[in-house]
Amino acid sequence: MNATQTRHTELIRPRPSRPLISVVVPCYNEEEAVGVFSAAISETLSVADFGYEIVFIDDGSSDKTREALIALAQHEQKVRVIALSRNFGKEAALTAGLDHARGDAVVVMDADLQDPPALIMAFVEKWREGFDVVYGARADRARDTFAKRLSAEGFYRFFNRISKIKLPDDAGDFRLMDRRVVKAIKSLPERSRFMKGLFAWAGYSTIGVPYARPERAAGETKFSFWRLWNFALDGIVSFSTAPLRIWSYVGVVIALLSFAYASFIILRTLLTGVDVPGYASIVVLILFFGSVQLISVGVLGEYIARLFTEVKRRPIYLVDEVYDNEGESSQSHQERYSVKSAS
Repeated sequence: MNATQTRHTELIRPRPSRPLISVVVPCYNEEEAVGVFSAAISETLSVADFGYEIVFIDDGSSDKTREALIALAQHEQKVRVIALSRNFGKEAALTAGLDHARGDAVVVMDADLQDPPALIMAFVEKWREGFDVVYGARADRARDTFAKRLSAEGFYRFFNRISKIKLPDDAGDFRLMDRRVVKAIKSLPERSRFMKGLFAWAGYSTIGVPYARPERAAGETKFSFWRLWNFALDGIVSFSTAPLRIWSYVGVVIALLSFAYASFIILRTLLTGVDVPGYASIVVLILFFGSVQLISVGVLGEYIARLFTEVKRRPIYLVDEVYDNEGESSQSHQERYSVKSAS
């Protein structure tokens, strides 16, 4: 058993002879990429021995992404478009895609073709072997900047150290999931969703398939450093209480140091009769303790904010319209107003 394989049952669950594979693609301002992506997927999967559908999620794009997707849906029988009412974020868009996918297995991938469509064939092969989750493991990050490689490596190491859930190294959202895994993820009620963590939390038999990640086919990345920072923070807060524990330990250490310093001052004054001078040191200590308190309150505030989001019970997303080759169709009340969560 290699390092990328987490578990595999000896009794392989039967798969349909000709399964339907749903390809879920969240899109935000990808008007330049969606046409190229759809053509690449169709070319790759047209010779496959399984059926497929492409479910595009327009996450409130401000360019002509929706128009481009509608045009695709009108001419491609296998294309469906779920247009959200505004930009809810990638995690919400992924959730919408899983909710609307109809396949026996679901592949999640980006529209920029950095997730190679040809790898879907390898995913399906591993799925037929009995694995419930097959993810793409990036063989290298040579095309990433040094800062991005360093921050990604640091995040994965830190997350896996403080969380009971372990994220596979160099794994993104690109993966195939069996229908029962998708069903399990859809049943999770939280509003603040870190999908990589939810995928890992679900468990099931998992294996990674190494691949080289190419350049974007078109457009530019929508993830700035600040968005990546907030994304990492959401993941840590969603799956670990370690930050709260850490600041409790920091408080204990500072309290012990303060007690030791106070004892030193008292003993020196009693033994020598000399007051310990140091207005500057007092000011520094006040500023230091004040900053520690503000940081600890901020950490606590992150968790309280998550509670605030959960108790409001807003939907994760709202669907504006659904499009396919038969034209525009409206959503039912239940589909449009999911009670699961808001981002």
